[in-house]
Amino acid sequence: MPPLVEFDNVSFAYGSRAVLKGMSLVVPKGQVVAIMGASGSGKTTVLRLMGGALRASSGTVRVFGQTLNRMRTRELYELRRDMGMLFQFGALFTDLSVFDNVAFPIRERTNLPERIVKDLVMMKLETVGLRGAAHLRPQQLSGGMARRVALARAIALDPKLIMYDEPFAGLDPISLAITGKLIRDLNDALGASSVIVTHDVQESLQIVDHVYFVSEGRIVAHGTPDEVRNSELPFVRQFVQAQTDGPVPFHYPAQRPYREELLA
Repeated sequence: MPPLVEFDNVSFAYGSRAVLKGMSLVVPKGQVVAIMGASGSGKTTVLRLMGGALRASSGTVRVFGQTLNRMRTRELYELRRDMGMLFQFGALFTDLSVFDNVAFPIRERTNLPERIVKDLVMMKLETVGLRGAAHLRPQQLSGGMARRVALARAIALDPKLIMYDEPFAGLDPISLAITGKLIRDLNDALGASSVIVTHDVQESLQIVDHVYFVSEGRIVAHGTPDEVRNSELPFVRQFVQAQTDGPVPFHYPAQRPYREELLA
């Protein structure tokens, strides 16, 4: 069975700044895959390329067997009908109720009568445990509740591919555990594939099938959760064990040593 998502030697740059450098990865159907790495390593850029918001400078991005690099805007728009996205911190529409936030993609992409829209929205909210909050506004929600509403919106159209940008950021331990369980359960219930960009190692290793580690725009390691936990690779050990010393430096590269700059 071909993978749902495939990156084949993909490179991408913002102007002269190279972000991805010959990256290759696959996301099999039905799996939850995590992409981890230090801030600025290119993780969110991977999601943007996967969703067609950016186009690769070179290499090939395939989603659902179609090459995104060659698709027109209208074709991409149709392809995204089978994608769901949970943005960092939820990105809910502040002027809409919880109900209308979840209803938005259904109303935007279908011509279903309002009574069916209502049934679908309440079904999704029940799935994330927030049917009783349908009338609330985003500003009335806790951080964990807002993230669950955003998750209900992401799965409103039963997507084949669900992408998560830092879904655990800023959550308390209980909300974090609930969100992690929902990601795994919803992926399995929908028969979808999920890609999670995250820094939360321990929570992710409990729910994912495979992990890719990104550093300086390249895949430097990958494996199953057990392989990651038992890895002797310095980068993986530093990241998983939160070590301050290792391949990932604290300082962003400068043109010359600080001492020379002070003496100049």
